Amino acid sequence: MPLLKHELAIDLGTANTVIYQNDKVVLDEPSIVAINSRTGALMAIGRAAQLMEGRENPGIQTVRPLVSGVIADFNAAELMIKGFIQKASGAHSKLFTPSYKLVIGIPKGSTPVEIRAVRDSSEHAGGREVYLVYEPMASALGIGLNVLAPQGNMVVDIGGGTTEIAVISLGGIVASNSIRVAGNEITKDIAEYLSRQHGVRVGLPTAEQIKFQVGSVLAELPDDVEEPEPYVIRGKNIVTAHPVESEVTYQEIAHCIDGTIRKIEEAVQQVLNQTPPELYSDIVENGIWLAGGGALLRGIAQRFTDATGIKFRVAEDPLKAVGRGTCEALKHTSYAAPLPAPPRLPTYRHRASRSVPVSAGRSEDRQRFATPAPSRPFRICLRQIPGPGGPADAGFYRRSVQSFRYAPPSSHSATLHDSRS
Repeated sequence: MPLLKHELAIDLGTANTVIYQNDKVVLDEPSIVAINSRTGALMAIGRAAQLMEGRENPGIQTVRPLVSGVIADFNAAELMIKGFIQKASGAHSKLFTPSYKLVIGIPKGSTPVEIRAVRDSSEHAGGREVYLVYEPMASALGIGLNVLAPQGNMVVDIGGGTTEIAVISLGGIVASNSIRVAGNEITKDIAEYLSRQHGVRVGLPTAEQIKFQVGSVLAELPDDVEEPEPYVIRGKNIVTAHPVESEVTYQEIAHCIDGTIRKIEEAVQQVLNQTPPELYSDIVENGIWLAGGGALLRGIAQRFTDATGIKFRVAEDPLKAVGRGTCEALKHTSYAAPLPAPPRLPTYRHRASRSVPVSAGRSEDRQRFATPAPSRPFRICLRQIPGPGGPADAGFYRRSVQSFRYAPPSSHSATLHDSRS
């Protein structure tokens, strides 16, 4: 390993960012930054910035750089990633700048522009080698599923900004759906419900705390799930602006977030409808795995099981499933075999306002007038390589727009691919 080279696996989430190094969690903080409104300088990141949220003065602005799983504020995202990387890697010599090798999870439904935004922000933050892996694949790896086996595995990752649903087989994503309905929408539903029904105005941090304490998707919880105590909220009355206290029960939360949960159920059903019959039978036998912070809502596995007729299971420590998967992916980025490069374009020289192939002229003309062939145009092969099991469905994306398929070193059934396009 080169001098001062750090390898980091990053789960760059809408709500929280988790960084792994050497199979250990070295950072787990909210994805938020505090910036000086006048100078644009970074004032705080992570938990320190979260304490300022909703309490800022005109000189301070708190920003969440990621919205719905993708970068919405490029400058703030760059400051946040750079600050988190420095905090995770620790202090280093001022004489030598460390080299970072990064693996970052991205939503399956990201557009090429959104992918490039993540890559560029990571490079500007100090990443020399940047790989991107789809979050449903990372979730499957973090849960511990055998993604290379010839059988169907289905994962539902309910994060903060997006819900990722995917069917995985033979190292590739066969069917998937990415909807921008997830934990943040549930938090907004709770805040709007309190304002409408209780007449109490609360901020999103308070609504998120209510979701953690009494969040439920069932009005009647199963016997094996403990019923939470009502949560007491304190806020101001919308009409009189007087302080008021009110209690919220888990039955009320289940009622107010029912519409959002139903949207996720419909997205799961759409993916099941797209699944081939053989893989569908495997999913019925193996069940469907839930990951992400949304998997911690009380009764969500039971509700999805009743809606689909297929057993749902909550992964162990679902909040860090994507982070563990990117950490596992980081170990295999060096096992990439290049695919054949596309043919080079012919060189041309210009004569009398018309283009003539160089081979038509004399040798001295070729040396004098020939210009190098245009470099291959930059494009991300996320959607250009269709088909299940292809590099676009399975793997990693590098700073030079290379895609990789996950495979351990000892595997001979599925090889790693590196496509440059």
